[in-house]
Amino acid sequence: MAMPTLVIPSLDDSSLYIHRELSQLQFNIRVLEQALDESYPLLERLKFLLIFSSNLDEFFEIRVAGLKKQITFAREQAGADGLQPHQALARISDLVHSQVDRQYAILNDVLLPELEKHQVRFIRRRYWTAKLKTWVRRYFRDEIAPIITPIGLDPTHPFPLLVNKSLNFIVELEGIDAFGRDSGLAIIPAPRLLPRIIKVPEEVGGPGDNYVFLSSMIHAHADDLFQGMKVKGCYQFRLTRNADLALDSEDVEDLARALRGELFSRRYGDAVRLEVADTCPKHLSDYLLKQFSLSETELYQVNGPVNLTRLFSITGLDSHPELQYTPFTPQIPKLLQNSENIFSVVSKQDILLLHPFESFTPVVDLLRQAAKDPHVLAVRQTLYRSGANSEIVDALVDAARNGKEVTAVIELRARFDEESNLQLASRLQAAGAVVIYGVVGFKTHAKMMLILRREAGEIVRYAHLGTGNYHAGNARLYTDYSLLTSDDALCEDVGKLFSQLIGMGKTLRMKKLLHAPFTLKKGMLDMIARETQFALDGKPAHIIAKFNSLTDPKIIRALYKASQSGVRIDLVVRGMCCLRPGIAGVSHNIHVRSIIGRFLEHTRVFYFLNGGEEQMFLSSADWMERNLDKRVETCFPVEGKKLILRVKKELESYLTDNTHSWSLQSDGRYIRNTPTGNQNPRSAQATLLERLGSPVLTVR
Repeated sequence: MAMPTLVIPSLDDSSLYIHRELSQLQFNIRVLEQALDESYPLLERLKFLLIFSSNLDEFFEIRVAGLKKQITFAREQAGADGLQPHQALARISDLVHSQVDRQYAILNDVLLPELEKHQVRFIRRRYWTAKLKTWVRRYFRDEIAPIITPIGLDPTHPFPLLVNKSLNFIVELEGIDAFGRDSGLAIIPAPRLLPRIIKVPEEVGGPGDNYVFLSSMIHAHADDLFQGMKVKGCYQFRLTRNADLALDSEDVEDLARALRGELFSRRYGDAVRLEVADTCPKHLSDYLLKQFSLSETELYQVNGPVNLTRLFSITGLDSHPELQYTPFTPQIPKLLQNSENIFSVVSKQDILLLHPFESFTPVVDLLRQAAKDPHVLAVRQTLYRSGANSEIVDALVDAARNGKEVTAVIELRARFDEESNLQLASRLQAAGAVVIYGVVGFKTHAKMMLILRREAGEIVRYAHLGTGNYHAGNARLYTDYSLLTSDDALCEDVGKLFSQLIGMGKTLRMKKLLHAPFTLKKGMLDMIARETQFALDGKPAHIIAKFNSLTDPKIIRALYKASQSGVRIDLVVRGMCCLRPGIAGVSHNIHVRSIIGRFLEHTRVFYFLNGGEEQMFLSSADWMERNLDKRVETCFPVEGKKLILRVKKELESYLTDNTHSWSLQSDGRYIRNTPTGNQNPRSAQATLLERLGSPVLTVR
């Protein structure tokens, strides 16, 4: 009997691609799964559940809003996967509804009962004692009622314009007020300055950490806000709006001024989602949907608070360190531990750091030394996200005040960090630094610092290049690489790129640095093609790549072609992955895994066997069209056998993780990897903590 012929689809076939937004939701589902993982401390499990909410908020504000906008303006465009925006929105709605229901079930049935065992309680109204009721009434009278402004709805009181993601209540009333009005409905917006959870004193609530929700207090005392009228019902709701900035940087004369105006407008973008308490009657939820021009599929009825992210405030309870991760101290490499002059160390060899296992402090210290060093002439720095109290910015301010030529390339359009970046830009300008806002039409996402220092009558360059932001907080939570180097060619390339950003001119030829939007994508495609040719020639060929997202169709097609030619491809993709692995005749040589753990995986690492002459690159860019085509990005080599071997071993620890890794299937599902047979549990993050000298994370 003849074997059936394997039909191999064209590499452009839509069946070979996963829809971007659906893949993003799969990542968030993996995050939610961590809330059920008992190997994590309890408050950390709660944190994963809250991160699920935070991610979902941004998903609706940006991704869903973008799909709806395409439909509104009749500009529907299918991606490589073939799904039209209206089809994608239908699938998104089904998936999100089921996962939100699951999220609240995990909260109510698993996490809150577990927290109660540790005397951390959220006391619902039906369990309030007489003493607690008295305390709540006093708190409401003194702290809440004076600053709440209920709005009765009638022809002279139109439905208010509500701020994005704010907590609100719709109230159903009965009776006539002092003016003879009988509107029947009112809205209570909860001011943002009010805490969403209020701690109850032990003498009132009993031993332990006891909390009452603000929403419960308002429900209990809504009658007090409408004197002489009967409150038939009071129901919390929250509206999510389009929060993507509509600013076209090519059409404005002053980007900073225009951005300030857009930041205000963002709070009142088009509605994209309505969340209501599941006790809210249908006629009221229908009324709200009509007010916001939303459909029933955009309504989410929840069994609990409508904004779970406000629970983040209790995840770091001082009273319960045992319910949180064991603290660890990021290590400083021995070469730098006893050195008072980082320049002298870096002048002799490259220093590679892997955060958060190794400290971000040497990067800050290098800049601090530069600020005070009389031999330093100039400092150039990119800033994408740096945080409110940034030591990096402090050092740049000091350098400018000390007479150094400081130039900062600040990306004002870093999503949800725009306001912070405007403030730090003003601060740097006040100190005398030159501040520019990147390149019109391209976000500056590259992470680089250049220091020019006079040594023995010559100007010597020192550089820092990284995969992550100059953000000390993130450096304790995200995995990222930092390279400190004085390599002449690489530092010269960094100088050329800064010159391009600060001034104008044609693309300059680089010696070692790949940079988007010019050479990075072509360079990656060329290296994939080279591995493909090695495989066709019968030689070993291997690609290992670790990054955050894979959505670029050209890169995916190149990987499919490499797989068909026999290249072994191991991908570690934390988030979105539009490639389908394991398809016979197409991607059978491609394996994709995702790691979700204590730290947010953020490194971008690319390894090519290259016929035995191994090459390793680190980058600020993911394999996404936006990174490779629409941003300024860097990709730089790791050089020297010792450093290449080190990074390769660190990559391999992710390929053998069997406790916090998930494998992508050809149908788009992710299956969690677990130890099989006689395998020992292995966690990449625990391995790296142990290897780099910090306390070991216990793998249970």
